[in-house]
Amino acid sequence: MKCVILAGGSGTRFWPYSRYNKPKQLLKIVGNQSMLQMTVDRLLKIKKVTDIYIITRKDLKDSVIKEVSGVKSENIIAEPSGKNTAPAIGLVGALLSLTEPDTVMGVFPADHLIVGHRAFSKAINAADRIAKKGDNLVTIGIRPTSPSTAYGYIQYDDETKGYLGAHRVKTFAEKPHKDLAKRFLASGDFVWNAGIFFWKVRTFLSAMDLYMPELMESLKEIAPLLQKGKSFQQQWDLIQPESIDYGLLEKAKNIYVVRGDFKWNDIGSWNSLYDVLTSNADNNIIRGHGKVLEGKNNLIQSNGKFTAVIGASNLVVVNTEDATLVVPRNKVEDVKELVGFLKNSDKEELT
Repeated sequence: MKCVILAGGSGTRFWPYSRYNKPKQLLKIVGNQSMLQMTVDRLLKIKKVTDIYIITRKDLKDSVIKEVSGVKSENIIAEPSGKNTAPAIGLVGALLSLTEPDTVMGVFPADHLIVGHRAFSKAINAADRIAKKGDNLVTIGIRPTSPSTAYGYIQYDDETKGYLGAHRVKTFAEKPHKDLAKRFLASGDFVWNAGIFFWKVRTFLSAMDLYMPELMESLKEIAPLLQKGKSFQQQWDLIQPESIDYGLLEKAKNIYVVRGDFKWNDIGSWNSLYDVLTSNADNNIIRGHGKVLEGKNNLIQSNGKFTAVIGASNLVVVNTEDATLVVPRNKVEDVKELVGFLKNSDKEELT
């Protein structure tokens, strides 16, 4: 199995700790290693994995090469510009098709937290075998533990339990509102979409040819150039951004889901981080230097400065050298909008 790690994001929801030039996947959000290094190490423990590729932004490539071990430098591929997940995954798929079209390709986000290696390995081994068995597109879904509105969902056909316990996918659902998420959970046939996929390279590119033909035309021109180390900027500029979910998976019919029993969190926001860290008796979490008096359920991230919160609860407070964020925990998703505001103002250097 060839593994592809998507590492081109900018981590805007973790501002001001995450910045454009040092995004979330390169930070030590949990533990003593970067999220990207944790992902690489996790995959290196899987016996089926024969090679790992990382696709990232052009301006991050040198940082990834410098900071990540366990991946050959020639396997770190730079996009000339961000085009969302379909072109990124397709780029590596097209490259692999030149030499190993029948190999299985696994796709993984760079910055998710996974706990339970045995269950993780079991799910990957099942997905790999299902992908090899036929012309199947396979994804791993996570058993939901709450009616979360932060994740996309996958509905599967409970009547079509097949090879290795996989189910045929009925539909992909966007992040729902609270009442709809509760209905998803109650129905029993929905899982969280973890953004982890498996397929034979040939199967994947055939599906791309069918559902995203314009993108595939560009990728067929780009792959030989990438293989030879030549520039493909001109061809890349013609590509329209598109997600793999919308462009391919929501349209394809041959998709199966394997349910993963490992603990999973996409660490997509400060609230997601709060959910996985250990809090004190008042449910406060303090990373770095800080103190909360007469307050509960706060998260303080403050390295190098002392940060105090008095008489306030349910806040996220992040203190960095050049910026301070104070936001109610139920508004942390709006941090992304703040970064957009900064980019369009005279404060772009803060992003």
